[in-house]
Amino acid sequence: MTYHYYGDKNADIVLIQPVGDHDLPDIENEVAEIKKLTSVDFQLIAVKVDDWNDELSPWNAPAVFGNEDFGMGAQATLTEILKLCSDKGKTYYIGGYSLAGLFSLWAAYQTDVFSGVAAASPSVWFPNFIEYMKDRDIRCDTVYLSLGDREEHTKNAVMARVGDCIREGYTWLTEHGVDCVLEWNKGGHFKEPALRTARAFAWVMNKN
Repeated sequence: MTYHYYGDKNADIVLIQPVGDHDLPDIENEVAEIKKLTSVDFQLIAVKVDDWNDELSPWNAPAVFGNEDFGMGAQATLTEILKLCSDKGKTYYIGGYSLAGLFSLWAAYQTDVFSGVAAASPSVWFPNFIEYMKDRDIRCDTVYLSLGDREEHTKNAVMARVGDCIREGYTWLTEHGVDCVLEWNKGGHFKEPALRTARAFAWVMNKN
């Protein structure tokens, strides 16, 4: 796990984003987009994981594409991330795209360190995750959710549940007092992830 730092290192707002190798080329564009959408100074720490399906998964699950199963490395990843959040004078937000968005949601059930979650196209189709959400109280007040309007029209039966799952999760959070929005984007899962993630972070920053 390695860390990449962007933005103002002295800022009181710190954005934590788990990323893979595929994300890093677009992070600077994402940071630039966040700056367009908010006047708040911030630092973004991109936490690069080496094994996406293991390090961001809260529990074991079978592969839904290819043959790589999901591990249960999320707790170890969160333990490392929390070491970045030791300055009590700063405000921390966690967010990410796809499985990193799911991880960010899950993390907010484990700790109250994060003031908000920016979950862009999160993998809420993940087996039993919505049930997990309903069995526990999220420990932050602000959650951004988004999905592409083509994402639930996949031929993959497990992933096709993402639309119903995110609607159900959104309804549950709002009914239980969380300041939550569900934004629909044009296109499928792989369209403009950096811009979608930027909008997610900017929304939670502006709400607070």
